[in-house]
Amino acid sequence: MLSTQLGYISILTVLVVVAVMGAAILVLNWLIGPKRKSPVKQAAFECGSDPIGSPRQRFSVKFYLVAIFFIVFDIESVFLYPWAGMFRDLLVEPGVGLITLAEMFIFVGILGAGLAYVWRRGALDWE
Repeated sequence: MLSTQLGYISILTVLVVVAVMGAAILVLNWLIGPKRKSPVKQAAFECGSDPIGSPRQRFSVKFYLVAIFFIVFDIESVFLYPWAGMFRDLLVEPGVGLITLAEMFIFVGILGAGLAYVWRRGALDWE
């Protein structure tokens, strides 16, 4: 019981030290940091180029769709790595390796069908 409480105390100590250090850095920067403002420093900066257009412009919905599709397929592909790492061990047990192989083919098939659907609907076209 005592060792569990000591573990929580050490975590609490680290959190307090981090919070105090972060606050101290911010306050010291505000107190002793330079405060020379100029129009050049206040101007927007985008990768070494002057900004073009308004920062409040609207983006096409296709941009967000492609971003969401990327996230979905990226996260789904992450599920393949643990399966691939365990597949050799699963082959040792009779019947289990073939079942997991079939499940993974179904999983990849569903992913492929989703990608084909998105592609056919034209959601990945930028035109």
